[in-house]
Amino acid sequence: MTKILFFPHLQMQSGHHQAAEALMDLIRERYPDSNVKKIDLLSETNQLLEKVIQTGYLQWIKLAPRLYSRAYKRLYFCKEPLDGQYIWHQSLFLHKLKQLLKEEQPDLIFCTHSLPSCMLSKLKMAGNCDVPVVNVYTDFFVHDYWGHRGIDAHFLPTAEAKEQMQDDPHVPGRLIVTGIPVHRAIRRPQQGKARSGSADKPVVLLAGGNSGLGCPSRMFQELEGAEDMQFVVLCGHNKRLYRKIQSWNLPHIQALPYIDSREEMNALYDRADALVTKPGGITVSEGLRKRLPMFIHSALPGQEEMNLETLVPKGLITVLEKGRPLGDQLRTALSDRVRMQRWRRAMDTYAGELAVQSDDQLLAVVEDLLKPADQKASAEARAAKRRSFVTT
Repeated sequence: MTKILFFPHLQMQSGHHQAAEALMDLIRERYPDSNVKKIDLLSETNQLLEKVIQTGYLQWIKLAPRLYSRAYKRLYFCKEPLDGQYIWHQSLFLHKLKQLLKEEQPDLIFCTHSLPSCMLSKLKMAGNCDVPVVNVYTDFFVHDYWGHRGIDAHFLPTAEAKEQMQDDPHVPGRLIVTGIPVHRAIRRPQQGKARSGSADKPVVLLAGGNSGLGCPSRMFQELEGAEDMQFVVLCGHNKRLYRKIQSWNLPHIQALPYIDSREEMNALYDRADALVTKPGGITVSEGLRKRLPMFIHSALPGQEEMNLETLVPKGLITVLEKGRPLGDQLRTALSDRVRMQRWRRAMDTYAGELAVQSDDQLLAVVEDLLKPADQKASAEARAAKRRSFVTT
């Protein structure tokens, strides 16, 4: 029986877990006899430490966002891959990883976070792991904490990320522009099919953020006067926001609590004419798959700030202006045919950069990674022989 491990980070639901679950579900659907398992290295190593880091992370962002932003960029962009350097906490995780590999005996490993990727890269370089390891990037950029030297394949978010890694002599693995993995339940829209929203009022899906971090409260007040639009507010676990919007009892504003059904989310996307959100990797990737115009109301320090730096120049998202009513900005953008045509071209360009255009193509890559090493070496030798014959 084939066994595949996935390593996200922390226990709280995040893009690391969602990307892992997207791939896990795809593999289980195609190979029902496979053993697919998700492990959080941090909580497996020390559950108390995991809780402290999770709580500290949320509090740091909330209380000192600028300090967090500076610390993030200094730590994660050090100009040299960390898997080639000594890290003070590495012995703690390397010992646990060796134990997990011995117990689990996997055939393939996916990392959706940089910590297990970095540690596994160190093990592979030291000859302590012969299992193929794949990095699955859940943001639109690649930082230096990811494992590079010992990793076998990289599922990359953009063509720019591939160019960056091609120039890095420390990256020997396969570079595949897959985009950030999106669950198969979030289906691509059928070409030429109209959205199911109201013909009179544009339907705007507004993601308030699970915890409410970074989402400006004034924005919700602005919805009250925008009666020519229909707003669906995703409140996540923010019960206070949900109760507040419910108390308004306004017909053009609908509040929804946390949604754990991807099929339900897919139906909401199909209704929507626009998405107002934060630039999290998974949410933006779902918007890209559904081909929704996206408007960014705020960004958390660190990853989301860096995502903005990548996405804005590509023309894939619009950052909302502070101090200008949300409704006015949406009306202006959505009614501007030239602007919308420019956005569609940007979407087409991004889609054309992806080497993987379907679930079947992604599964073909997984199948190739699962091939025994001698079988892969033989296939590579045959390909080299064919190239040599053509050349001569």
